[in-house]
Amino acid sequence: MGKNNSKLKPKVLDDLKANTAFSEAEIYSFYEGFKQDCPNGRLSVDKFKEIYTDLFPNGDASMFAENTFRTFDSNKDGIIDFREFLCGLSLLSKGKVEDKLKWAFSMYDQDDNGSISREEMLKIFTSLYKMSGMFTEIEDIPEKRTDEIFLMLDKDKDGTLSLEEFIAGVKSDPSLLNVMS
Repeated sequence: MGKNNSKLKPKVLDDLKANTAFSEAEIYSFYEGFKQDCPNGRLSVDKFKEIYTDLFPNGDASMFAENTFRTFDSNKDGIIDFREFLCGLSLLSKGKVEDKLKWAFSMYDQDDNGSISREEMLKIFTSLYKMSGMFTEIEDIPEKRTDEIFLMLDKDKDGTLSLEEFIAGVKSDPSLLNVMS
């Protein structure tokens, strides 16, 4: 019984090889780790937060983890399965710059309305600083960084960033591109 749970079905493996940048050996390695952390094959938001908390023990990673979870949960069912996990991981670690920027846009666009408001960007920056553990020392940095980026990227000055503005703006700034991708 244990062996059957540790093997991926051929169709699933073929799908993952076709839709990720990982080799068969890498897929199996990730699968074993995923099954160890999530024996039922389902990664909940609470478990995801726990993992992020372990990775960033000096800060509060919960808000950032929630936003990352939302972008990995492609079918929006409140659970990340192995396919969603591996596809997200593949995109972030081996994806094309354009695809990574689309993913980043979806993380910032928390209400999924197709644009990023200043408030949405501020929430993400605040969560990044909280996760790093630096937030208590430099509380106005997220606000300043949000204002700087909005000034630079919001070309039509409508107070929101479209996907096109976001991608073009990030690509035009090497330091921002380095951070975002």
